[in-house]
Amino acid sequence: MWAIRRVANPTRSTYVLGAISQALNASSTAMSDKALPFGTHELSAKISSSRNSAIYFSGLRNLSSRIEESDEPFADQYSDTESLEEISSDTDMDSDSGSVKEPDMPLFKVVVGVQRKELVGDVLDKWIRGGNTLVRKDVYNTLSVLKSRRLYAKALEFLEWVQKKKLLDFDANDYASHLDLIAKVHGLPKAESYLEQIPQSFKTEALYESLLSNCVILNNVKKAEEIFKKIKDLSLPRTIYAYNQLLILYRRTAPTKVESLFKTMEREKVKPSIFSYKLLIDLKGRSKDIEGMEQVLKSMKAEGVAPDIAALGVVTQHYLAAGLGEKAEAILKELEGDISENRDVCKSLMPLYATLGKPDEVSRLWQFCQTNPSLEECLAAIMAYGKLEKIEEAESVFEIMKKTFGMVPTKYYNVMLNLYANHNLLEKGKVLIRRMDKDRLQIGPVTLDALIKLYAKAGEVEKADKILEKISKQKLGKPLYNSFATVLEEYAKKGDVHNAEKIFYQMKQMDFPGKAPPYHLLIQAYVKAKVPAYGFRDRMKGDDAYMSKHMLSQLNAVDAFSKKSARLRASVLDLLL
Repeated sequence: MWAIRRVANPTRSTYVLGAISQALNASSTAMSDKALPFGTHELSAKISSSRNSAIYFSGLRNLSSRIEESDEPFADQYSDTESLEEISSDTDMDSDSGSVKEPDMPLFKVVVGVQRKELVGDVLDKWIRGGNTLVRKDVYNTLSVLKSRRLYAKALEFLEWVQKKKLLDFDANDYASHLDLIAKVHGLPKAESYLEQIPQSFKTEALYESLLSNCVILNNVKKAEEIFKKIKDLSLPRTIYAYNQLLILYRRTAPTKVESLFKTMEREKVKPSIFSYKLLIDLKGRSKDIEGMEQVLKSMKAEGVAPDIAALGVVTQHYLAAGLGEKAEAILKELEGDISENRDVCKSLMPLYATLGKPDEVSRLWQFCQTNPSLEECLAAIMAYGKLEKIEEAESVFEIMKKTFGMVPTKYYNVMLNLYANHNLLEKGKVLIRRMDKDRLQIGPVTLDALIKLYAKAGEVEKADKILEKISKQKLGKPLYNSFATVLEEYAKKGDVHNAEKIFYQMKQMDFPGKAPPYHLLIQAYVKAKVPAYGFRDRMKGDDAYMSKHMLSQLNAVDAFSKKSARLRASVLDLLL
């Protein structure tokens, strides 16, 4: 039986790997359907009182929580074990960190320690009555950390308490932050209603940009374009931030609109940022327009915008995809320069050299870093060796990292776990899980996703499904979209329509923002099983799902099964008559 124990962590309820190793030892038996026992941790933090209970507060600025340019990653193109986006967000999103310290802020600890049945306002009122002082910096930092950890509901409750107590005079950025949190917690309609209540003098572009960024998160093209147009209609400035948000959205959903948007930027004299150029470089590369991609690079340099490592990394990746290995290697050598003076590029270069299939270059860079490596250099080397299928070398780097740093965050174990999953090394994965249990590491959705993939890719999809089911039923945190997709894909490969439909239904119930229902995976189950998929087109139409050419061919294939079945029924009827 699984007995995942909840550990003391005031930032989020997380779970150690307690008896996961017990379950692994009994892998040949079915997992118990009993509930997973866990206890609730009560935060008991001593908060020092100030000499007086006055609340020093002169106002708060820059609370607006907008999508930063760095939130749209390019690094996911470089990894083989898991995306760097997941790795970098692992600590914030899942508290999957064994060594990350909590912010040393009494106010933050009080807010984050509020239990589910308690109200943030009630707890803070009591805290203030206890003689504690509230200062602007603490409010700002607390709100920032809550948002970075995706604790949006708690951040919203906290900010509304601050506003209700009149602890600050809201300015445009504060209203924008409030609107952003409402959109994330309650949805766009509620955020738009709140926007109408804001005094006219505070309705700056920051408010509409917050609304726009949430449309981008949800991939809501129609609403995003409406807001973008409204900014202009209200005679507010359309900043490079607003343009970049729309570029992010078009990159995902409508690449053909990007060129037109760049022309609008030029017409309105809005100078592209380096991030804007990176988006355009990536789009040109994805469309196999290598000449166009190189022209964007020239335009950047002509405008005095020097391409950074990320931009050149994107160029390198597209050169590789186009079979232009020599051009890709030339850029890597240019990036490297004098390695003794440019060590920071090592962690970027190792995975790229691995993509080029250059194990000697990876080893050369790792040997340069090995005597005094950083965690990120270790991570890059592990990923590079994993891409080259050099498992022993990756394991060696992992052991060096453990010896150098001792206790390392869970996210570094996750990389190894994903590496084992991608290479069907189930037994090695089990050993690593037991090691994580021994080190009493905490886990979150990213770790569980790796565990699910480990079993699913090894052919034990039923066990992966069982893990997913227990996480969902026992409310042990929201599983990742990819966890469901992995299980769905494996059922589809087996032609198991019943279980594929079950997972598909669960995915829709979980309501992943900005994630379209994976009909392309579901239809594969019907194709493999050679059974008709009645009403499939109507289902897709109801969910406004995109119909690709490949999807259409698969639907035509299952339609043939339906026609064959109809002909067979007709033949049977003829015999009966």
